[in-house]
Amino acid sequence: MRKNFNTANLPEIVFSSSEPAISQQISKLVKKGKLRKLIPRVYTSNLSDPEEEIIRRNSWMLLAHQFPEAVVSHRSAIEFKPSPNATLYLTGKNRRVYQWPGLTIRMTGGPNRLEDDQPIYESLYVSSLERACLENLMPSRVVDGEKRTLDQIVIEERLLMILNTRGETGLNQLRDRAKEIADQLGWEPSFKKLNQIISSILSTKPSDILRSPMAVAKALGEPYDPYRLELFQHLIGELRNHPFVDRQQKTDRQKAFSLIAFFESFFSNYIEGTTFLIEEAKDIIYEGKIILNRTGDSHDILGTYQICQDRFEMQKKAQNPEAFLELLRDRHRIVMKGRPDKNPGIFKQQANRAGSTHFVTPGQVTGTLKQGYKMLDALTHPLARAIFIMFLVSEVHPFDDGNGRIARIMMNAELVHAHRSKLIIPTVYRDDYLLNLKKLTKKQDAAGYIQMMDRAHAFSHWLEPTDFDALHGQLIRSNAFKESEEAVLVF
Repeated sequence: MRKNFNTANLPEIVFSSSEPAISQQISKLVKKGKLRKLIPRVYTSNLSDPEEEIIRRNSWMLLAHQFPEAVVSHRSAIEFKPSPNATLYLTGKNRRVYQWPGLTIRMTGGPNRLEDDQPIYESLYVSSLERACLENLMPSRVVDGEKRTLDQIVIEERLLMILNTRGETGLNQLRDRAKEIADQLGWEPSFKKLNQIISSILSTKPSDILRSPMAVAKALGEPYDPYRLELFQHLIGELRNHPFVDRQQKTDRQKAFSLIAFFESFFSNYIEGTTFLIEEAKDIIYEGKIILNRTGDSHDILGTYQICQDRFEMQKKAQNPEAFLELLRDRHRIVMKGRPDKNPGIFKQQANRAGSTHFVTPGQVTGTLKQGYKMLDALTHPLARAIFIMFLVSEVHPFDDGNGRIARIMMNAELVHAHRSKLIIPTVYRDDYLLNLKKLTKKQDAAGYIQMMDRAHAFSHWLEPTDFDALHGQLIRSNAFKESEEAVLVF
């Protein structure tokens, strides 16, 4: 609190003070009509807006001041806003109701904040999702027309969101932490109910305990994009009829494998608009230097290389659709670890698109990926399988960002597992690549996409990864680094 107020520019919220000098200044400002009382021990310099509006937009600040160390809990921890009855529910030392203009605060006595309860504003906290799920599954009576807890349907749908974005691993981690909280606080009945709900969601048939139509539908089978499945079936048919050449890898030695990984990472990031000079890329990858003002871009190419040069990682192969999803998330987490705002390893929660192409909706991501992966058994040739996996991931676009890079990583992992040459898309071939992807999506023209990818694989197999300068020179002579309007790919 400042010692002297600038009456021409007072903050909207002014808190009372135990310091006599400041208290006297506040009293003078109230008498002069510069401040008005809002709630106990709180004043406002806003003399025109309704009190309820002022309280609403400053609610977290006011709660932190009035109830330090309290926890926003129960339904308010999930909704993160006042209830339909304009009520916020908190847990603190005592049970009490506070009536403010336009807002009711219902405080219940309960446990202090836990280690994973998150701060909202200074000393005000909000229940973790695990704690909030347990709180909302407790018995609750109706007071003034509503309960402190949300309907079980809301909790089920929040759990489904965790499953869709983080997979079974994420949902089981939530269950494990909830059990720890229940054991610590004596909330075993609430956990028993939560455990039954999660077990039913993860089962292959619905249980009587589930109430949400979405949860029941999940237990019956995950939703998927039927148009994409038709598209995938069409691509499978074309791939089965294409006469692929068998191109064994030339990268038995780790040096050769790492050299290919360098340029694979360089070109894969270039396709996405993350462009570097070769010398800059070498500094990032080999020296660990982060380019000034390009921290995120630097981590993008470094994360891509980290996977691409790891033969053990690139040889991993999923044995079932669930394992495929986990592998996809794990690799995305590594590639995008330098961009925490892009939710590394977490499937998208908002729809995304590129131009006029709308990708699979968030609720259909896991179902479409699983159904698509099941189709892979129809393909035996490593390159056919790799081309299909690349398109599957690209077409679903399961993440907020990094979808193209992770699609190409999954493609090349299939080739490495089969001891075949990797497939690199050089800059000069970028427009052909993107155009044929779009034609397959929009017009079901699979032939152009397959021919383009087959030629890119032939080019990649032609490369000789003996040493850096020799390989770099070979790429220069093939026009690999030029833009598509400047030259064509030569090899």
